[in-house]
Amino acid sequence: MKKTTYLLAALLSCNMAVGQQISPYGALPSKAQVAWNDLEYYMFIHLGPNTFTNKEWGHGDEDPRVFNPSRLDARQWARTAKLAGMKGIVITAKHHDGFCLWPSKYSKHTVRESAWKNGKGDVLAELSAACKAYGLQFGVYLSPWDRNHPEYGTPTYNQVFANTLKEVLTSYGPVFEQWFDGANDGTKKQQYDWPLFHSVVHKHQPNAVIFSDVGPGCRWVGNEKGFAGTTNWSTLNVKGFSPGAGGPPAQSLNEGNEDGEQWIPAECDVSIRPGWFYSPETDNKVKSVTELLDIYYASVGRNGNLILNVPVDREGLIHPNDSTRLMELRRVLDASFKDNLVRKAVITATGTRKNNAAVKTTFLQDGNPATYWATAENVQQGTITLTFPKPVTFNRVVLQEAIALGQRVKAFSVEILENGAFKEVARETTIGHKRILRLPDYTTTVVRIQLLDAKASPVISEVQLFQAPEQVERPQIRRDKAGALSLSGAADTELRYTLDGSEPQYHSARFTAPVAFAQGGTVKAKAFLPQGKAASETATAYFDVAPAKWRIVPAPGINEAEAAKAIDGDPATVWVTKDIKTTEKHPHELIVDLGGELLLRGFSYTPPAGSDAGGVVYGYACYISQDGKSWGDPVANGQFANIRNNPVMQTVLFKAVSARFIKFVAVNPANEQENWTSVAELGVITHDRPAER
Repeated sequence: MKKTTYLLAALLSCNMAVGQQISPYGALPSKAQVAWNDLEYYMFIHLGPNTFTNKEWGHGDEDPRVFNPSRLDARQWARTAKLAGMKGIVITAKHHDGFCLWPSKYSKHTVRESAWKNGKGDVLAELSAACKAYGLQFGVYLSPWDRNHPEYGTPTYNQVFANTLKEVLTSYGPVFEQWFDGANDGTKKQQYDWPLFHSVVHKHQPNAVIFSDVGPGCRWVGNEKGFAGTTNWSTLNVKGFSPGAGGPPAQSLNEGNEDGEQWIPAECDVSIRPGWFYSPETDNKVKSVTELLDIYYASVGRNGNLILNVPVDREGLIHPNDSTRLMELRRVLDASFKDNLVRKAVITATGTRKNNAAVKTTFLQDGNPATYWATAENVQQGTITLTFPKPVTFNRVVLQEAIALGQRVKAFSVEILENGAFKEVARETTIGHKRILRLPDYTTTVVRIQLLDAKASPVISEVQLFQAPEQVERPQIRRDKAGALSLSGAADTELRYTLDGSEPQYHSARFTAPVAFAQGGTVKAKAFLPQGKAASETATAYFDVAPAKWRIVPAPGINEAEAAKAIDGDPATVWVTKDIKTTEKHPHELIVDLGGELLLRGFSYTPPAGSDAGGVVYGYACYISQDGKSWGDPVANGQFANIRNNPVMQTVLFKAVSARFIKFVAVNPANEQENWTSVAELGVITHDRPAER
């Protein structure tokens, strides 16, 4: 990416006298990248045949007529995004299955062949118009992987994809972001022509920021949890890397590279539900406000942008559970950042640059990211002091650098005056576009921001302090192997719960000791402050039959005590097969005696929560038996799509059948370099799972 100093004229236009002008440092953002960073928070929408087939990665062989969102309303999506405080929408115009949400002339797998609007509809046209009506930016995701197109895997496909890309980029108005990933067919490889694809974007949408593992506009953050590193540089080394499997190491994606070759800031992608596409089974698994706040502070608050996926349901609407949660989050964020206490302070600073009218301490509190304060040239430390006429209480600190001049700060601390001496309350590393610190409540009359180290003279655009309202922590719901249900929460709260699916109230049953819940069902719980003065969000958990009577069936090489971790009701314990010697590449399997005959409707596989264990299963087969000897054909087999990037519990349904034994076979791993298996929990599905509406 060409380095540019496009904002210098604007930033230095404040009647700057001839004097200590600020020299740009390192790789610099383009005008489009600065504008992109200012968006901070926008919506991702996954919609397609997968919405109707309960798949994350469709195979491209689905009947296009399955796509029929009968009440599709793109204005509802845009209105929801606007009310949530989001600044734009990126939609999956074409996912890996190849299905196009517009009537592409380069494909026969599109809305034209669908049942929706008798083939006369165009989702992209409706959404781009809705975004324009609500003042939102419009962006598109097009996957180069196409599991439907007959030319995929041939030398001519890259031009087909380039033509498809041009079709979208020239038909629906301005595009603020072009989203690519490097996913590729595991058996029919296609060498993607990234220079060709990028040239199409640059020609037809020159202001679009291109997303991929290596940008060039913005980068994947290395996980699908929405968390950037606590150290996060907007610069990245890209030589020798490519999107997808050839991408930089996860740590580089998460933290960037200090003095990286190009300005490629982090975008944090995460779904409001466990999966990316809508599924009725996840209606009661929408992330809580507490979880979304954690994500917000770990993305926008760590020098990244947050793209939050809100999947459209089968009617073509954002589900009420999702929109309600978005509005709840908006209310908390508005309340948290309502009153900038720094506006009441007198600001002083050390080492201020002389003879430059564009550099003023007052600019630190004007709310304008294009104005700034800076130290003198080659002065890489400084202190910003906020003095208040009377004590203020705060628990949030917001800092911003003037990134048009480069990212500079390597380390900083926050101090308060307490009992006549300064006390350090936080010490962190990078700032970048925005850094937000969540702290306990502190009351003081003086706050100091110590700029401890920098790559070049620090250039700070904003310093802000806020007092965010207290949040009552949502309780945690657990159940052990025997089926005993327990709740946990903050020490000063009372936990109330229901077992019939109703909403907990202060008069609901109070949790004081574990409750027998072996047959399973829906549990809802809330934490209340004393006398019910305030309550947390509702925590919801669904349990099937408890594994109280289950046992591991002995098999060669299987350590039964270790394997039992897969059926102990505790996802924190993991069965790992690294030490099992076998003759085949991926033979690992687990046989479980359920202790009695059950009517099985499916099974669940929970991978390890972290990445340390490895061995996440991608390809699977599931068998059932009455006697543990005769197995027959698998009742289910396939792949857990996208599980490597999104390692959450997977559920697989099959035709109901009675059995006493179940066998889970790990056919192949999500990471081809790992020839072992990890299972945090293996469960069965015996109930018709509820879907809230």
